[in-house]
Amino acid sequence: MREAKKNISAEYLERLNASPYFIVVEYQGLKVDQFADLRQRLDGAQAELHVVKNRIFNIAAQQAGIEGDLASDLKGQMAVITGEAEISAAAKIIKNFESEFDKPSIKFGYMGETRLDANEVKVIADLPSLEVLRGKILGVLQAPAQKLAVLLNTPAGQLAQVIKAKAEKG
Repeated sequence: MREAKKNISAEYLERLNASPYFIVVEYQGLKVDQFADLRQRLDGAQAELHVVKNRIFNIAAQQAGIEGDLASDLKGQMAVITGEAEISAAAKIIKNFESEFDKPSIKFGYMGETRLDANEVKVIADLPSLEVLRGKILGVLQAPAQKLAVLLNTPAGQLAQVIKAKAEKG
């Protein structure tokens, strides 16, 4: 491999190692201004979109510990989305962008060492954000404690009302 290709492969490897996920998309037919718009949207989700050379990316993925040969999946004009935050935000942006412009099409992804097909990436896109999920779990955990407090205070409150009524009467 030539020195320039080794440098590109090392750059891909660095991105893969720094990201908890990656999503591979086919971008053929995407116009330059649309590509720039997609990159800008992904910036908000702490994600990046990079055009990749398929063969070199396959080598970098193997060096990053991705099991299997991706060569059969990397056909055509591919780009890879990596990020530092959660996968759902990036997947949501890609899915929404694809619904607007019919491109890029999601091919597959990886979350950690788990391979995701296009449908699984779209399912992840439909999930609420991590903060929303945490809020829901916290609400579920707090509800029983709140109900218990109300339940414990009810008899005491009723007893106080009875004593008050008796005192006012007599």
